[in-house]
Amino acid sequence: MRYMATYDMMETMRNTNEWLGASAKAVAAFPAMGLVPNPFLQWIGAWGDVTERSFARMAAKPDWGIHTIPGEDGCDHVVSVESVVSRPFGDLIKFNVQGRPEKARKILLVAPMSGHYATLLRSTVASLLPDAEIYITDWHNARDIPVSEGKFDIEDYTLYLVDFMREVGPEANVIAVCQPAPLALAATAYLAELDPSAQPRTLTLIGGPIDPDAAATDVTDFGRRVTMGQLEKTAIQRVGFKFKGVGRMVYPGLLQLASFVSMNSERHSQAFQEQISRVSKGEAGDHDAHNRFYDEYLAVMDMTAEFYLSTVERIFKGGEIAKNQFVVKGKPIDIGKITSVAVKTVEGANDDISAPGQCVAALDLLTGLPDSKKASHLEPGAGHYGIFAGKSWRNNIRPLVLDFIDANAKPETPKAAEKPAQKSATVTKLKA
Repeated sequence: MRYMATYDMMETMRNTNEWLGASAKAVAAFPAMGLVPNPFLQWIGAWGDVTERSFARMAAKPDWGIHTIPGEDGCDHVVSVESVVSRPFGDLIKFNVQGRPEKARKILLVAPMSGHYATLLRSTVASLLPDAEIYITDWHNARDIPVSEGKFDIEDYTLYLVDFMREVGPEANVIAVCQPAPLALAATAYLAELDPSAQPRTLTLIGGPIDPDAAATDVTDFGRRVTMGQLEKTAIQRVGFKFKGVGRMVYPGLLQLASFVSMNSERHSQAFQEQISRVSKGEAGDHDAHNRFYDEYLAVMDMTAEFYLSTVERIFKGGEIAKNQFVVKGKPIDIGKITSVAVKTVEGANDDISAPGQCVAALDLLTGLPDSKKASHLEPGAGHYGIFAGKSWRNNIRPLVLDFIDANAKPETPKAAEKPAQKSATVTKLKA
């Protein structure tokens, strides 16, 4: 599966299905079809509508769709997106709220590079934006990056995070969601040793595989069952001629999507059948619940082969972060060097991607950090998505994270900071 023909075949299948859907939708919409009132024709048109939309979304990067937010002055403030740092494989972007005084809180959201765009955290951004200045990592689709830009693996990813943290400054409060949690922890340790003045104030790790062996899931079991040779042979393809990254070795987004869907195939099949029925009856809307979810879920991006393979080999199989043996460009990273950055972990009790125990393992690695600067929270009944974008995030986790940030808002001084730090951590733990 290394050849361009395989990649192009998948894109051809996607394109063909989009065309079939558009054709069925157009044929069913002809006025002449009204002469033969037949429910089957309405169903064909509905199938075409849903099919065209679904396969078109697989090749489109979603828009942030955050246009305004309410301010404390009672007015709506326009939101614009600015690229603060531009790099070949990802940018650091900021959401500027026009006409609003700058907020004291600065939050750097580290979005996952695991098949979906950073817009997966749209609702997370929207929920935090009224109360903070928000920065986020915006990773690029590997198929659009020329081979001349070189490789991008987990060490490069970590150094990108280091540079982004430096750009935001020492007032930054980093929130890493899912996949980047171990690498955000490594980047913080890197700064703690080599550039302490650039460390963030706080680091919140949400549902990340710090120690994948702490609690087995289908994801970690898959990493154990498959050899690196098998994975490279079955998952890696070469970008076809249609894209700027022609020739680059990638883990294709369409192949990732097939894996996502197969995990809950019955649920997805039922959801699309119900949507086709709603469209045929005229009950569906352009921004109904189905379309809001699947417009994002189906929008996938390619990952560089070296990033995907090094993640599986070094984070999941080798457990380099869990064993505190991670190395970046020949430099061993010692997580124990983190001594002043307050760290909080958040897990969902029903998380079947990063099960409870995987993320909280980070606290045991922080041997140089006092207990007063450690906190953890286990959200009852929450799944993986819910802990950063669902009801659990909105109602419970978000307030706890903001309280944790505020409790550690000021840098420590030799004496005055010790007592408040202990009090704030205790409050955070009680709330958690």
